[in-house]
Amino acid sequence: MKIKMYLYPLWLRSWHWINAALFFVLIATGISLHYSATSSLYLSFETAIVAHNTAGILLTLNYIFYTLFNIISGNYKHYIPPIKGMTMKLIKQARYYVWGVFRGEDHPFHTTEEQKFNPLQQVSYFGIMFFMMPLVCISGTLLMFPELAPEKFLGMGGVWPMAVLHI
Repeated sequence: MKIKMYLYPLWLRSWHWINAALFFVLIATGISLHYSATSSLYLSFETAIVAHNTAGILLTLNYIFYTLFNIISGNYKHYIPPIKGMTMKLIKQARYYVWGVFRGEDHPFHTTEEQKFNPLQQVSYFGIMFFMMPLVCISGTLLMFPELAPEKFLGMGGVWPMAVLHI
């Protein structure tokens, strides 16, 4: 009898699918909002903004849940790329993706319970989850509540810089 082993806990797998669904809603409604002046929209502006704001709030809460559970469970350690030897590991992984995978070469970094991500995944996930996600959540919140946005940001006034960062 083969025993099934899950590398990722149920809370993380559930978070992932909720996150994916919310991103789909945010992308669809965001495009609709961005092109609200055209007549070929699937959603009205009013519907799109309510759906976008609701999904944005849920995504932000989902991200807070993700962050807290990563800290509590210790799962965060899988996202932190080790500095020592990182350049060579990145080159080795990139080489595998560019050539090795097409030649049937063995994967240079095997997934284990201790090492869930390869070096490129670690660098990518670390940047996305701990820099890009907070930027999207904060800029979205400032767009939803423009009175909280700074009057000047990067030498520009209003919420325009927040909108550019958000996109």
